[in-house]
Amino acid sequence: MVSHPSLNTVDHRPWPLPERRWTWRQSWCHLLFAHWRVPAEEIARYLPPPLEVDTFDGEAFVALVPFQMHDVALRPFPPVPGTASFPELNLRTYVRHGDRPGVWFFSLDASNALAVWAARTFFHLPYYSARMRLSADEVATYQFESQRLPRRYYLKDQPQCRFRAQYRPTSAPRQAMPGTLEHFLTERYCLYADFGGGDVRRLEVHHKPWPLCDAEAELHENSMFQPWRLTPYGAPIFHFADRVDVVTWPADRLHSAALHP
Repeated sequence: MVSHPSLNTVDHRPWPLPERRWTWRQSWCHLLFAHWRVPAEEIARYLPPPLEVDTFDGEAFVALVPFQMHDVALRPFPPVPGTASFPELNLRTYVRHGDRPGVWFFSLDASNALAVWAARTFFHLPYYSARMRLSADEVATYQFESQRLPRRYYLKDQPQCRFRAQYRPTSAPRQAMPGTLEHFLTERYCLYADFGGGDVRRLEVHHKPWPLCDAEAELHENSMFQPWRLTPYGAPIFHFADRVDVVTWPADRLHSAALHP
């Protein structure tokens, strides 16, 4: 079954690998986790049943995650030049269904128009086209800029959103310890997506444990929360990871239920 380097390490997973063959591979590089606490009820109003807000010591969180998507490819094909590597910015939160905690995306902005179309069409994820730039200097300080493109490029109405930040690691990498907040915020092995008409599905993912570093960041501009009326509070929590290699599986249907708007 081991056909991807990440599958050599599975003991850290909270549940077994899917029995089916994985279908997509990719790498997530130069990544910043920027987390804020947010009232759980602000998240719950957007979740379709049967998903529930996942909390740590009673607190809910949202995250902005800028990074470089790299080597995206469908098994067994090689990456397609010009479409396999691009910057991305995710606004996400944490949910669970039964005993499986996962990620729920409010939005995913990317600079690759083909990737945006494919993710919307085949995975029903809320991707948006954006103008983006990710660069680094000689001391591994990263500059990330994103501006969502005008509404005429979208499949549904969303305002333009901007994000501009500078970040860098400030410690050696480590693995998050189970039971800690940083483990809760980062070690997630599935995501949930709304396929419409009450069809909520889980997409399984796998990678080795995150090589987490402490990080510092300066957020120069951020309007990503505004479309969702989220009101984060408290000081943000920053972590950095240089790279994880990832495989994903086709989505599994949970059940049919009426979604609230």
